[in-house]
Amino acid sequence: MSYKTVSKKLTVEKLSDKGVKSCESQALVAQPEKCSPAGSFDVNSSTADEQVAESFIRQAMEIIVDEAVKKATNVQEKVCEWHSPEQLKKLLDLELRDGGEAESEILQRCRDAIRYSVKTSHPRFFNQLYAGMEPYSMVASFIAEAVKTNLYTYEVAPVFTLMEDAVLRKMIKVIGWEEGGDGIFNPGGSLSNMYAVNLARYRYCPDFKEVGMFSAPRLVILTSQECHYSISKGAALMGIGTKNVYTVPTDERGRMIPSALEEKIMLAKSEGAVPFMVNATAGTTVLGAFDPIDEIADICEKHNLWLHVDACWGGAAIMSKKHKHLLKGIHRVDSVAWNPHKMLMASLQCSAFLVRDKTSLLQHCHSARASYLFQQDKFYDVSYDTGDKSVQCSRKPDAFKFWLMWKALGSRELEQRVDRALTMARYLAEEIKKREGFRLVLEPEYANVCFWYLPPSMRNLPESPELWKKLHTVAPVVKQRMMKKGSMMVGYQPLGEKANFFRMVVISPQVSRQDLDFVLDEIHNLGKDL
Repeated sequence: MSYKTVSKKLTVEKLSDKGVKSCESQALVAQPEKCSPAGSFDVNSSTADEQVAESFIRQAMEIIVDEAVKKATNVQEKVCEWHSPEQLKKLLDLELRDGGEAESEILQRCRDAIRYSVKTSHPRFFNQLYAGMEPYSMVASFIAEAVKTNLYTYEVAPVFTLMEDAVLRKMIKVIGWEEGGDGIFNPGGSLSNMYAVNLARYRYCPDFKEVGMFSAPRLVILTSQECHYSISKGAALMGIGTKNVYTVPTDERGRMIPSALEEKIMLAKSEGAVPFMVNATAGTTVLGAFDPIDEIADICEKHNLWLHVDACWGGAAIMSKKHKHLLKGIHRVDSVAWNPHKMLMASLQCSAFLVRDKTSLLQHCHSARASYLFQQDKFYDVSYDTGDKSVQCSRKPDAFKFWLMWKALGSRELEQRVDRALTMARYLAEEIKKREGFRLVLEPEYANVCFWYLPPSMRNLPESPELWKKLHTVAPVVKQRMMKKGSMMVGYQPLGEKANFFRMVVISPQVSRQDLDFVLDEIHNLGKDL
């Protein structure tokens, strides 16, 4: 029985264009005066059928397990089934109509949604800074959607409020803030970085919240030229302006140069501007570079600047005794953005913003004191109503995904995920060095392995602008071919004056050495005729 069938049993519907009306129930047919007018509904009955709903959910979950879990992680299956937008529109039948479809059709829509989506949990998906199938956080996602709660007050989300608090406290301890701190989970690392900008500005100029930009001088943010674009977006969104984001030069590995940072600070001051924040990056998007946090912290303390670390990608390294040196000095910073949905593989999205402050700065900066939601005379401790820390109202319990995963695996297994990923990245880098036609852009510092592929026709050409111009066209063509074939997904990009190169991001524990060997073989097979 479909939802449509149930609906027919509970409402009066038009049976034809002639306006003929009918009631499904014999009792209603015998007493037509009790029928509701056409197009209305019976307010004394529920329109939901629990058995129908349960049956549909069970069938849909079977499809999810078979298609989105089993097949999507099978190396014998395609990473994607590529179609152009116009082709895909026809395959999906995206039109929304007045009448609903039968249950069998809706289940097919579910299959199609999975079939034509990119399988990011596939062992040969290396395109983004997330990958792989994580069962515990996936189940947590299902539970969160089924419970359907909202993380703004303890009264509506008691379990998830306490879980978020527990996760934040643990992450704060891992960072090394022995005296504690504060934090909040939010939709993505970009928003975490914007929280940092807003909090740093509020600390420097509290009047800004009420008076606006007229209360402050020209404010300047300093960040490296390899930082995430969300810093500039945040500056634009908050009225600081993108021209007031001063980019600091980086070294050959993409790391911020501390002496250049100090020069930029002095430049801003000489122009009459007020530097108020430095953004350091732990794990840049392309090269995976880690800015020298300790040296940057010295400079920020000297000039009384808020120091934020965008560790969305590289934050996981702190879980590893072997690799946490990459984040040396992070305990000295004012705030951190960290995405467990990246290296640690929690289901999307799972992003934390952490702040060393213990004076409720998050609350003071963002609070609107909505009286209908954050009443102060409630019957429980209202300090657990965390919604006023957020710029959002509705907020999903994303921390639950990380909490359940951490509970299931323990810190040691999370550490092993980091160590294994970096070991696999090192293996790939060494294989690239051995193969003719492959060349590393630089030795990897993290899990980003950046390299060029030179087809046979280019291997004997002398180093020249002409060679690099030709090489620039190789990666886009190989990417197009791999997508249309569906064999794998690997990202590419230019960087500064460098020609397009491939960026492999190795994360998933499901990835084997054979998968990495396959990637190099496949790139050669797809590009050897260029």
